[in-house]
Amino acid sequence: MEEFEASESAKKTKTIYISTVFGIAMVLLMIGLLGLILVHANNLSRYVKENIVLNIFMDDSAHETDVLQLQKQLDGNPMVKQTQYVSKELAARNLQKDLGEDFVKFLGYNPLSQSLDIYLKADYANNAGIDKFKAELLKNPLVKEVKYQQSLVDQMNSNLTSISLVILTFAGIFVILSVALINNTIRLAIYSQRFLIKSMQLVGATKGFIRKPFMLYGIWHGLLGALISIVILVLTLYIANKQIPDLIILQSYTEFGIVFLGVIVIGIFIAGFSTFLAVNRFLRLKIYDLYR
Repeated sequence: MEEFEASESAKKTKTIYISTVFGIAMVLLMIGLLGLILVHANNLSRYVKENIVLNIFMDDSAHETDVLQLQKQLDGNPMVKQTQYVSKELAARNLQKDLGEDFVKFLGYNPLSQSLDIYLKADYANNAGIDKFKAELLKNPLVKEVKYQQSLVDQMNSNLTSISLVILTFAGIFVILSVALINNTIRLAIYSQRFLIKSMQLVGATKGFIRKPFMLYGIWHGLLGALISIVILVLTLYIANKQIPDLIILQSYTEFGIVFLGVIVIGIFIAGFSTFLAVNRFLRLKIYDLYR
C-alpha cells in the first residue's frame, strides 16, 4: 500500500514538473516571438531608411572624371552607405523605359545631366541629417542641384516612431505579464511540495539545504522551457522564410542569437528567482497554515 502511494506521489510530482516546464516554455515562446518581431521591425525601419535616395545632379560643364572623384570622396563619408553614378546615357535609357519612347531622337539631343544617387545610413536618414548633408554638397561647384522626397521622409519617420512606441509599450506590458505567469506556475508546483519542505525543516534541515534542490530544479526547468521555446521559434522562422522569402533581407543571425540567449537568461532567472521566493514563503509558514 505504501509503495502504491509512493508511486502515485512520484507520478503526480512528475506530471506537475512536466506541466511547469511546458508552461514556462509557452510563456518564453511568446517573449521570443515578441523579440523576433522587434528585430524584424527594427531591421525593416533600417532597410526603409537606407533606401531613401538623394539625387545629386551635376553641372553641365562637369567632367566625368571629376564626378567619379567626387563619388569616391562621398563613399568615404561616414554618413553615406553607398553611391551610384548615373551617366547622361544611362539616365536617358532609364527615362526612355519609363516614357516608352525615344525622346532623345525626338529632341535631337540628350537634355539630361549626369548625376549621383546617394543612399545614407539609417541614423542620418531624417530631414535634419539630409538637410545638413545637402548643404555641404551644394558648396561643391560640380553640384547643380540635390533632390529628395522630403514629405516621404517626414511621413516615414513619423510612422516608424509611432509603430516603435506601440511595439515597445506592448513589449513592456507583455514582459510583466509573462513574469507573473511564470511566477504563478512555479508557485503552484512548489505548493504541491509544501509538506515535504516543512518536514525537512522540522527534522533540522537548514533553509539553505532545503532551498538548494528546489533552486536547481527551478533553474533546470527554466533552461528546459527556454530550449523548447527556442526550438519552436527556429521552426517558426523556417516556415516563415519558406512562405515569405523576402524576409531574408530583414534577418540577422547575430540578432537572432541575442534573442535566443535572452530567452535562456530570462527563463533561468525568472524560474530560479520565482522558486526562491516560493520556497521561502513555505519555509516561513506555520504548520497549521499549510492546510489553508
